Amino acid sequence: MFEIYKNKKVFITGHTGFKGSWLSFWLKTLGAEVTGYSLEPNSEFSMFKELNLDKFIDNSVTGNILDVYKLEKTISEFKPDIVFHLAAQPLVRLSYIEPLLTYQTNVIGTLNLFEASRKAGTKAFINVTTDKCYENKEIKKGYVEDDSMGGFDMYSSSKGCVEIMTSSYRRSFLNCDNSMLLSSVRAGNVIGGGDWAIDRLIPDCIRAINDNKKIVLRNPFSIRPWQFVLEPLSGYLLLGAKLLAGEKNLAQGFNFGPNEGNVLSVKDVVDSVIQKYGKGEIEIKKDDKFHEANLLMLNIDKAKKLLGWKPVYDAQTAIEKTVEWYVHFYKKDLDIFDFTYRQIKEFKESIKWMKTCAIK
Repeated sequence: MFEIYKNKKVFITGHTGFKGSWLSFWLKTLGAEVTGYSLEPNSEFSMFKELNLDKFIDNSVTGNILDVYKLEKTISEFKPDIVFHLAAQPLVRLSYIEPLLTYQTNVIGTLNLFEASRKAGTKAFINVTTDKCYENKEIKKGYVEDDSMGGFDMYSSSKGCVEIMTSSYRRSFLNCDNSMLLSSVRAGNVIGGGDWAIDRLIPDCIRAINDNKKIVLRNPFSIRPWQFVLEPLSGYLLLGAKLLAGEKNLAQGFNFGPNEGNVLSVKDVVDSVIQKYGKGEIEIKKDDKFHEANLLMLNIDKAKKLLGWKPVYDAQTAIEKTVEWYVHFYKKDLDIFDFTYRQIKEFKESIKWMKTCAIK
């Protein structure tokens, strides 16, 4: 199924980030020619730096998607077959502090990339947004792709705007037979090794544990759809492969998340992290300064039906794989590049749905 990426030119924005690093790594193992475009990592550690991915991928460009000239020049020279757009201001709490930057990056930056890719003759485009793009009514059912877009906070609403813009752009400019095929993908709370972002649950846990501090939880009973990082990435790659093969009917939005039984509360996740890490202590400290949703779930029936995609790992396996990565990173008992490759290989071997997902 993923053989189609061999020798394909793949352009990834946000390749220095958590998901972008994993995606860049995976695509290189598939034989793709990968160019990344992103800001420098902004944390003490980053998977991109620790694995020296700048030397592993073909070209790593430091740039801002708001820099129209540099973005268009980079894409026009590379002429990608497919674009995976992951660059964003991705943090809810930061969007309260930097609302203008959040909207500029997430909305205008995405439009800049649409235009640059269309002008360069790109065949397929995967626009990565978030489960938080939906108007969250905190109901006990998963949101489907046709539910209303919205968002209480500026991050969520910016991503809702991006989804509306994606649909509008597709209908306005991508109607010809040879037009770029544009899809949007929405994933839940993604966990895995190599994430050190501030105000994300697992990185906050890992920092606290390794600094011998208590793990502070603001909203311990908030419920989220937790999934291992390779789960949604496998969905993005599957959808991208089908778009590259010309399956025009799939140029639309898709949810990628865990099965319903693997939706856990924040405290459940942290308890599992502590148990698997072998140490750690929780401190609950409510913070009502910023609004955060208590309940959010995705319905993934469409991805199962139209793509043949389905989750592989349950929530406990996802947490176990995540903790294993950090344990080996901090112990330095294994080459973390090799261990990351091993996790990708193990995941690929467990993807049973790949056998039935033929490209038309």
